[in-house]
Amino acid sequence: MSWWRPSDVGYAVRTTLANYGHAARLLLRLLSLVGPTFARGRLLRDQVHFLGNYSLAIIGVSGLFVGFVLALQGYYILQRYGSAEALGLMVALSLVRELGPVVTALLFAGRAGTSLTAEIGLMKAGEQLSAMEMMAVDPVQRILAPRFWAGVIAMPLLAAVFNAVGIIGGWVVGVLMIGVDPGSFWSQMQGGVDVFKDVGNGVIKSVVFGIAVTFIAVLQGFEAHATPEGVSRATTRTVVMASLAVLALDFVLTAMMFSI
Repeated sequence: MSWWRPSDVGYAVRTTLANYGHAARLLLRLLSLVGPTFARGRLLRDQVHFLGNYSLAIIGVSGLFVGFVLALQGYYILQRYGSAEALGLMVALSLVRELGPVVTALLFAGRAGTSLTAEIGLMKAGEQLSAMEMMAVDPVQRILAPRFWAGVIAMPLLAAVFNAVGIIGGWVVGVLMIGVDPGSFWSQMQGGVDVFKDVGNGVIKSVVFGIAVTFIAVLQGFEAHATPEGVSRATTRTVVMASLAVLALDFVLTAMMFSI
């Protein structure tokens, strides 16, 4: 007895392509609504506050401890080669280029992404989205677009906070605890970090990650089954898919930015 039939494979391929096509159309629709969304500044401001401010605590604490660990591990590695003075440069480049955008995006997916999915999924389960359509109100423009663009705005800001707090954490461990010369710590950092190549590429990464994570969150909430179990599964899918998307995009962007 055959475990699969050609018709089953064809149905699976067709369904997958249809889902990707629907997601692509929704993404293009959200991108095209940038004008109307920014015109409603109050609604966008509230969503930026909801996504960004409520994620600030976990981002700041995580950045501080990441800076601690980077400085502690980096010092013992650099000391082997007599380059302990470059500790500040190593901490700054590690945060600005990689750890800042990536860890911020992963934390953002776990904190804000799940919140977005659950909120939109509960709206769908409570038939609020259907009620909006009955009143000729577009739920994509009224509900999804402000949350999407708020996430895109909040991600680079949170990544900047993560980087700044991480550098401070590296300074605390490297200068105050270990005893690295503070002048060397800051001068090496200022001389080795390029604004456009390092900081600029980090900002580009954080924007791309913000688009990916927020879009996955709103898509999963919008497509969730209108049941408590469906919302729960959609929230789980948001974390898994957003985390994998961030790591995959990080590899692609790093290969494009720093290998040329």
